[in-house]
Amino acid sequence: MKNTIFLIASSILLMACTPSEDQSLNLQIGHLEAFAEMVEADVKPIALSEPMFKEEVDKIWEKAQQIASKHGVGVFRETNLVVTQLFPAGIAQNKEVLIFHKPEALQAYRDLKKTVRSGQNGEAEARRFGRLLGYPSHYINQLLSKNTDFRTLPDFGLKGSNVFLYYQDLEGAKKFYGETLGLEVLSDYGFATTVKITEKAWLTLVDAAIGRHKADEPKTVAIALLTNRLPEWYAYLQENKVPIKYEYKPRENNAHDGFVAIDPEGYLLEFEQFKQHPENEKLMPQLPQYDAISGATSQWSKKEGFYGAVTWLYYEDMQEAQRFYEEKIGFKLLVDQGWAKVYQISETSYLGLVDGRRGMHSFTDLKGTSVSFIVKDLEAWYDYVKQHQPFPVKQEIYTGKEDRYKAFVGQDPGKYFLEFNRFLEHQDNKGIDKIINSLD
Repeated sequence: MKNTIFLIASSILLMACTPSEDQSLNLQIGHLEAFAEMVEADVKPIALSEPMFKEEVDKIWEKAQQIASKHGVGVFRETNLVVTQLFPAGIAQNKEVLIFHKPEALQAYRDLKKTVRSGQNGEAEARRFGRLLGYPSHYINQLLSKNTDFRTLPDFGLKGSNVFLYYQDLEGAKKFYGETLGLEVLSDYGFATTVKITEKAWLTLVDAAIGRHKADEPKTVAIALLTNRLPEWYAYLQENKVPIKYEYKPRENNAHDGFVAIDPEGYLLEFEQFKQHPENEKLMPQLPQYDAISGATSQWSKKEGFYGAVTWLYYEDMQEAQRFYEEKIGFKLLVDQGWAKVYQISETSYLGLVDGRRGMHSFTDLKGTSVSFIVKDLEAWYDYVKQHQPFPVKQEIYTGKEDRYKAFVGQDPGKYFLEFNRFLEHQDNKGIDKIINSLD
């Protein structure tokens, strides 16, 4: 008797916890409603239902057509979903998919199927399918990495960024960044000194007589130092006779305010504050998380430092640069100013791509800078680059002087040198090791 009661109670509980067929149907219809609305609003060119057996589609087909009509879009019953590297090959095998669409998008999908049937079916076709589905590049990257051996830099443990600047008078540069700006010195190799803007954004000041670049090469880079203390910094730098290239002129309803100073040998430093604005909506929620020091007291001090840094680079072909950093390097687009794009490297370091026809610098073939990325699994990233060739390697992997670091050097489409580093255990790296170990 007790067993019978237990079985009855268990059955009632299961019935209460398991969605009925009607509940499942209503859930599917709710999903279709959302898909149709996204296509109507141009959020997605096409939207796919989950793969279903024919009998399941039969039950909702009439309702799906009604939903499509309500939202002014079409719905297509696809019995042979295109197979690309974006999804597992068998995801819709022997099943159907409903495609909500506008006419031109459905034609684009059919054109993709023709391309695939012709034998072209690699990464390019997968990205084409992803864009039809409205996916951003970073999400397409994630899907490709699940289904293929495709990888990008963040997959190998990206720790932060480091920008190399080259000087005739290294001691003067060290005094400016260390004393005038108050940046902490992380390491000093004699010929190169690394200073910290944030935990994950550094500058390395290099003796141009020894380094990769010469002091007279065009300084086609700008460093934006993010701060909420623009008036204080502006007054302080003027008091210290630091040259100002563009004055501080804050404006209401602007996406950002700032001014531009010039360092001892001509590199441009943009002191900048991003503000609440439509183009900054993806960036703004991040910034307060990393602004624990800046603006925390009523009395300003340069020791408050900066809560982020943007490295601005200048390009002749913006579309090529954008595709490279999104699809080959794997950075996520945060700010789109049209002629300038800002990508996230880490929580406090960003990369900005600028149209050389509109920015503070014009495009130049030579650059008096290199951009470095600190990579946890450097050797695996190097092996991947050698095998898949996402960019040309300009210097094979090597160990630096006195076994302080390992690195290799590539080049981006705008001819900027990209150095990928892993610091080794060494007496001179104690400051660097302390930060890197805290990030693990």
